[in-house]
Amino acid sequence: MIPYGRQSVDEDDITSVVEVLRGDWLTQGPSIERFEEAVAQYVGAKFAVAYSSGTSALHGAAAAAGLGPGDLVATSPLTFMASANAARYVGAQPMLVDIEKDTWNIDTSAVPENVRAVIPVHYAGLPVDLSGSKSRRPIIIEDAAHALGALTPDGPVGNCAHSDMCCFSFHPVKPITTAEGGMVTTNDPALAERLRLFRSHGIVRKPEQGAWYYEIAELGYHYRMTDIQATLGASQMNKLEKFMDRRNEIAERYRELLSHTSIGLPPAAPSGYRHGYHLFPVLVENRRAVFDGMRDANIGVQVHYVPVHHHPISHDISQRASDLPVCESVYERIISLPVHPRLTDEDQDFVVKTLLSLQ
Repeated sequence: MIPYGRQSVDEDDITSVVEVLRGDWLTQGPSIERFEEAVAQYVGAKFAVAYSSGTSALHGAAAAAGLGPGDLVATSPLTFMASANAARYVGAQPMLVDIEKDTWNIDTSAVPENVRAVIPVHYAGLPVDLSGSKSRRPIIIEDAAHALGALTPDGPVGNCAHSDMCCFSFHPVKPITTAEGGMVTTNDPALAERLRLFRSHGIVRKPEQGAWYYEIAELGYHYRMTDIQATLGASQMNKLEKFMDRRNEIAERYRELLSHTSIGLPPAAPSGYRHGYHLFPVLVENRRAVFDGMRDANIGVQVHYVPVHHHPISHDISQRASDLPVCESVYERIISLPVHPRLTDEDQDFVVKTLLSLQ
């Protein structure tokens, strides 16, 4: 099957992992800091804190920001549930703001004044324009699970030029992988310290009372990344630019092959931006027939995503389909085509030929 996304792991990656397996550290060793430094340096942030997944990174960011009961947290309806659950995990209330027609990202101009925080999602890898966000000053936690390697006029996504924290995912289908893993970047040393405490049970070591001594004063979780994962991530960072180039090449080729057809193309990156192209979602007619036909042809298309408000867990969210017309219009027709660095031109030609035969 031609999958919609997959990891690109080479011999350098394998060698780096084997070296860790033969070494002294498997869990919280020196590879963690090396990986954190590699990500922080790449995106231009002062701090990067590794987590066990993108979801745990979002949870840690919500907790570090001090969100809790009574706080309203706005996010996009066109995202995986983790974006909304980050609010729920800390007892805050998620709410949804419709997406823009031109970007499929959250319409930041429509975010109510009474929200405590916003979790903007860089959908498919297209950065949200946050340049006007500072004047409003809710807490801003970027969900950049799709967007490591994406660029804005203010620099790489993750530099927190207009946000408090930015969260990444390293699942195998993401821009780089650690198998499972996540990261939070920030420029605030206090937030970085709270993020570190939260991922490791809230442990505070006090060697002045004995080398063994530690205290736990507040609730934390076991959200630590392992050295095995971190060394894979550090090795993958060396190839991120190559991965970004290939993803953008594939996306541009899709645009050429699908131009002048009935297929609706995804929003492109405006001038001054670079798209991350974690996904290449298109709009089709009769999606169920197209989806089933593509799967029958061994093409692993997917739908990203069943909107947040469609799930039973979202009974606590007041927004309904009628409140989110742009999201509903996109969701009715959306389907994700394969896009990953290992996709060949021949595979892509077959994907397009099959897709057009089903329209």
